[in-house]
Amino acid sequence: MQQASTRGGSVTGWRAWFAPAPDSLMAATLRLGRPQWTEWVHLMWTLWVFVTPLFTPDGYSLRWGLLTLLSYPLFLWLYAMALLSPQRVAPRHALAMVALSFALLPWYPSGMSYFIFGCVMLRTWRTASLRDYLLVLGALCTAFVALALWIGYPWQALVWLPVVTVIVALVVQAEHVGQRKDAALRLSHDEVRRLAAVAERERIGRDLHDLLGHTLSLVALKSDLAARLVERDPVAARSEIDAVSRVARDALAQVRSAVSGIRSAGIAAELASAKLLLECDGVALRHDWNESGMAGAALPPRVENALALVVREAVTNVQRHADAGQADVVLRSEGDGVVLRISDDGRGGALTPGNGLAGMRERVEALGGRLRVESKRGHGTVVEAWLPLVADDGGDAAGTDPDIGADAGPSGGGR
Repeated sequence: MQQASTRGGSVTGWRAWFAPAPDSLMAATLRLGRPQWTEWVHLMWTLWVFVTPLFTPDGYSLRWGLLTLLSYPLFLWLYAMALLSPQRVAPRHALAMVALSFALLPWYPSGMSYFIFGCVMLRTWRTASLRDYLLVLGALCTAFVALALWIGYPWQALVWLPVVTVIVALVVQAEHVGQRKDAALRLSHDEVRRLAAVAERERIGRDLHDLLGHTLSLVALKSDLAARLVERDPVAARSEIDAVSRVARDALAQVRSAVSGIRSAGIAAELASAKLLLECDGVALRHDWNESGMAGAALPPRVENALALVVREAVTNVQRHADAGQADVVLRSEGDGVVLRISDDGRGGALTPGNGLAGMRERVEALGGRLRVESKRGHGTVVEAWLPLVADDGGDAAGTDPDIGADAGPSGGGR
């Protein structure tokens, strides 16, 4: 038991040793939502450590083997520490890679790979501007090439090194800057959604207060009056009770109308949300909402709500399953109805019926419309809904059509 406990403690200590510091490069990568392997995969380029002897006179000599056994594990440790160490310490490990390459240069040409890695990992020096970073790279490359020429390396073997070092460093730097900007953009989108939700909750609270406050006060007042009149003037009491009944029915109709408005979704708002969802995932969304002539048309609320929910579900399927590069949304009038068409250029293929597709079909058919879905392998998917432009009957939005508005978010089912 003592031995097992010790072994367990050593494992814990080993993992703690390689846990990323909160301000490390690896921690920043994880905060961006990327897996750890996206940083470790760059080690594949150390293949050049083992390929370089093919181009040297000595080849795979005993000296090369011994120096590789000694230096390569040290390089791997320095690379790991550059990824996992705090911001103030990480650049030291990158410079240690450069120093290792300088120290091995007289006997070990494969060490040039350590130099390139060290220069690239200097991006952990986050307090430096891009100008300072390039100046440091230039100074290191100049010193390295000068030392190699003095040792006797042919210039043909060195001319590529400064160019490759600077290009790789700039590409990696630009990639990480872009990732940080994408993360900031996602955070701003989340904040916009949060503020919109807060504003909507406040609006709903004000509307319900204005709607129910006066009505319930009136109901309470008339009920008290009816209770006082019921003994001495039954006819007047009956009149007050009838008035309470009328007020209650009117309040019920207003609440249903308000709930219908709260639950309904506008197509314009849904298209804006869809554009944000898809373009954050690298899918371009095109729609002709403003140019189609439908933007200013007053669609019946239940029709617009159903179409908006079809947009939401179809776009969610594009984002999750289609592997598309572009999606198109077209809304146009056709005869006595309106047609909504959502298409993508994704992989298409056989669709697996799920809650999402079934929900779309039920919403459309409940209003007398029809839904058509086509998906050909390699030719994307087309979802087309037709709904009649009937006037809204002002019925029970909560009870007549229970599906509309019930799906507050994207369906979890398949297409």
